[in-house]
Amino acid sequence: MWVNPEEVLLASALWITERANPFFILQKRKGHGDGGGGLAGLLVGTLDVVLDSSARVAPYRILYQTPDSLVYWTIAHGSSRKEITENWEWLEQNLLQTLSIFENENDITTFVKGKVQGIIAEYNKNHDVKEDDDTDKFKEAIARFRKLFGMPDEEKLVNYYSCSYWKGKVPRQGWLYLSINHLCFYSYLLGKEAKLVIRWADITQLEKNATLLLPDIIKVSTRSSEHIFSVFLNIGETFKLMEQLANIAMRQLLDNKGFEQDRSLPKLKRKDLDARAKSERYRALFRLPKDEKLDGHTDCTLWTPFNKTHILGQMFVSTNYICFTSKEETLCSLIIPLREVSATEAGVLLEGWSSLIWDCDSAAVPFQVYSHQGSLLSCSPQRSPQRSLGSETEGERQFNLNDNSVPTATQALMTMYRRRSPEEFNPKLAKEFLKEQAWKNHFAEYGQGVCMYRTEKTKDLVLKGIPESMRGDLWLLFSGAVNEMATHPGYYEELVEKSMGRCSLATEEIERDLHRSLPEHPAFQNEMGIAALRRVLTAYAFRNPNIGYCQAMNIVTSVLLLYAKEEEAFWLLVALCERMLPDYYNTRVVGALVDQGVFEELARDHVPQLYDCMQDLGVISTISLSWFLTLFLSVMPFESAVVVVDCFFYEGVKVIFQLALSVLDANIEKLLNCKDDGEAMTVLGRYLDSVTNKDSTLPPIPHLHSLLTDDGEPHPEVDIFKLVRSSYEKFGTIRADVIEQMRFKQRLRVIQTIEDTTKRNVVKGSRLEELFVLFKAEHLTSCYWGGTSNPTDRHDPSLPYLEQYRIDLEQFKGLFGLLFPWACGAHSDTLALRFFRLLDHNGDALINFREFVTGLSIVCHGDLTEKLKLLYKMHVLPGKRVSDWKIHTPDYRTYLRLWNQETRSKLENMKELPKLNQGQFIELCKTLYNMFSEDPREQELYHATATVTSLLLEMGEVGKLFNKGGRAGPRGPATDDVNGDHGNGLSHSSSLDKDWAITFEQFLASVLTEQALVLYFEKPVDVMARITNAKNAHKVGRPLVSTSDYEISLSG
Repeated sequence: MWVNPEEVLLASALWITERANPFFILQKRKGHGDGGGGLAGLLVGTLDVVLDSSARVAPYRILYQTPDSLVYWTIAHGSSRKEITENWEWLEQNLLQTLSIFENENDITTFVKGKVQGIIAEYNKNHDVKEDDDTDKFKEAIARFRKLFGMPDEEKLVNYYSCSYWKGKVPRQGWLYLSINHLCFYSYLLGKEAKLVIRWADITQLEKNATLLLPDIIKVSTRSSEHIFSVFLNIGETFKLMEQLANIAMRQLLDNKGFEQDRSLPKLKRKDLDARAKSERYRALFRLPKDEKLDGHTDCTLWTPFNKTHILGQMFVSTNYICFTSKEETLCSLIIPLREVSATEAGVLLEGWSSLIWDCDSAAVPFQVYSHQGSLLSCSPQRSPQRSLGSETEGERQFNLNDNSVPTATQALMTMYRRRSPEEFNPKLAKEFLKEQAWKNHFAEYGQGVCMYRTEKTKDLVLKGIPESMRGDLWLLFSGAVNEMATHPGYYEELVEKSMGRCSLATEEIERDLHRSLPEHPAFQNEMGIAALRRVLTAYAFRNPNIGYCQAMNIVTSVLLLYAKEEEAFWLLVALCERMLPDYYNTRVVGALVDQGVFEELARDHVPQLYDCMQDLGVISTISLSWFLTLFLSVMPFESAVVVVDCFFYEGVKVIFQLALSVLDANIEKLLNCKDDGEAMTVLGRYLDSVTNKDSTLPPIPHLHSLLTDDGEPHPEVDIFKLVRSSYEKFGTIRADVIEQMRFKQRLRVIQTIEDTTKRNVVKGSRLEELFVLFKAEHLTSCYWGGTSNPTDRHDPSLPYLEQYRIDLEQFKGLFGLLFPWACGAHSDTLALRFFRLLDHNGDALINFREFVTGLSIVCHGDLTEKLKLLYKMHVLPGKRVSDWKIHTPDYRTYLRLWNQETRSKLENMKELPKLNQGQFIELCKTLYNMFSEDPREQELYHATATVTSLLLEMGEVGKLFNKGGRAGPRGPATDDVNGDHGNGLSHSSSLDKDWAITFEQFLASVLTEQALVLYFEKPVDVMARITNAKNAHKVGRPLVSTSDYEISLSG
């Protein structure tokens, strides 16, 4: 391989010269090849690994040197003697004589360097090699990575790091390679080589911690073992990258769209993953839409008109938003959608400082941003297209999307069903009026709408409770749902029109739960409220079929509808399910289980005296699911729970954790005295039932949870505002970024636990489990490195577990050759194609694990008749190209229907099987001859096959005479189809006799006459031995698709 000329000072250090001429030298690295070079070779090999030398990948090189110079230039290197010899011979034939003509050494050097660079440029042009920004060192690492671990080109190396791997008590210094789908380690020390390969999808725990001996280590845990790495130059960067890659793998396991969303991953570098992580933090901080990407950020100061001062902070700029947050947390933050910007102005105030002003209409005073980094923007907020808070805009769009005559709610349901008792009217309404005035004063001072300044005062107002009339609008604002609604006009109407009237599992569940959603509230005691709830839930299920509908969504959505219009409630639900509580409402409630683990960690840290007791009682897992999934709406009186929702939309999920810890803290003494989980749940239930909102202007609403738990002395009343304040005072130090870090750790554990539990319940028996691991490894490989079908088609979490993972023909061929006893010789792929087509019942060019095991069990454990029947059916199926399967399947649908019936019944009438025509019979004979090609009794089997073939040919000729005489045997509908359409057959020679055919009974009877064939097909098969051989073959040939959680091999 030609390389750009690079200067070398010491040509002989650690290299051996094998060939030389006046201008070029061919060298081999010491310690490489036969003999290994003794002790010196071992030391050189060790140095190459520890110092990351390119000689580990390319142990041969060619140097250029003029006769009178001491400077050498590397012009080529190779991984094998053959490769470097080709370069050497080209130099001798094409360049050596030309160089002798030159008189000036500088001219010779310039010519040689130019010639080599020209060869490289021409090669890149002919092979369409695109320039990239990878350094030569990183390119060498990529080549080394692929060579050491057998990686295909599709497996993109993200980065690599020097570190030590602890194997037992001995550290092995080497290199850690982090690719998109795998973690790999390689070490070579004094002749001993160590390799480690772990799929990210197999990691159950990833930790960075310290011990007495090692200050910083990274521990990687799989299902079967732990791996410890240490002595990193930058452990923070390494661990951060490992977290990102493991998180991507978990999302792919969780969601069948994971691979589709990460299609660009093979092109990603570490900086791209860092940019992705920054964008995720940016969106979470400012509650922005999921597709918003951060373009950049800079330190700056913001001029705030409400206190006429400069606030130090950071400005973030993305495609559609400009955001600011102060260095001091909660001091001030600002979000400016670019759709709101009406004018911009930039200027220079002082040397090195830039002024940026945005002009918008909804703020009373424009503001200024000063930055160190040239021109950014300056803007003042513009009038938002949404209505003013607490008022209705004239001419507002209204629509009736109900397909029957039921009235449609055109405003928040609470405004239509608000009832006030006369005795409660004055004092409570007066307090509500004061709250409204406080918010209006706040809007006048800090702005209104999306571009409002959010300060500590905003937070204080939220903690005191949002007024009933403003709640829906402020929920939209604080959750970020207002942005998605503004940028998707008409989207909800379109969804409702498409989804109404459609039936699915989700719609059936929605209908079942509609009348269980706040049935105590008058808004849902009539068809208007029920219809609105139905439309919102059905529209969301249609928008996001991966979630569809989950219990608890109906409770949350019914509360959203009380305070927001239908469209607004829909976008609030989108924000809740897809951004603020990710993965909470899928079929496995993974997000809630993850946060349950986070809550357990927080409880251990913040209420340690209670943690062990709660763990013993098993209460934490019970309370966290019911509290978190419904945001306390199902366990707390309604008028108190909406205050929790207020805080949640403003501060995020940390509020839920704080409040849950505060509830535990308030009941420590009672919980410590509880004898069982039932008693503990009663204590907590009574406490939550007693939480009241004395400021509420709503009439008391019966609380179903209270009716279930109020069987003893009631708990003294607890004021919801005091409880919230207490949660901030005691547990307000919990940070959102810390919660995200804990979520990552718990997500690994939860997803792998769900996977293991499901597999343990469904895949029973060590043999079947080993097979499943092999099959899943092939499935993941096909998703990682492509195949003939879309990765999202190969994994469907909604199916039964044994049918979730599917492989295509290429993956099946690999497993067929390793596991099936009939696979041998060059004919193996052809037989695998026939077998695959037979197992692919639905004709989608994919087979699942259940189908795979069904076929393997017949071949390995079936009786003689079952095996011969399978072989017969593999050849009676009309031949098809794989690309034609989905288009031209009707030719063999009749067979598939017939054979599917056979799988449901052990007894089958053999006469129902279609007849074998002459072309198909010839292919069957070829298969038999190929199957026996490597058998110890090969000649005896060949002779038996020849005898059976002759016998069947005679039977076919006799059968022809009977057919001509009108005494044909029974023929199924598929027989006519096969014999009548030879255009699709496996053999279409014009010399074939179209009237010739044999039946399965004839085939079976003929085989039974030959003892050698009977013994071959009745020979027992050791499946476990084949599985072990398959695992070992993967270790040697393709370590990345290993069936164990990891591969570690030591040699030397």
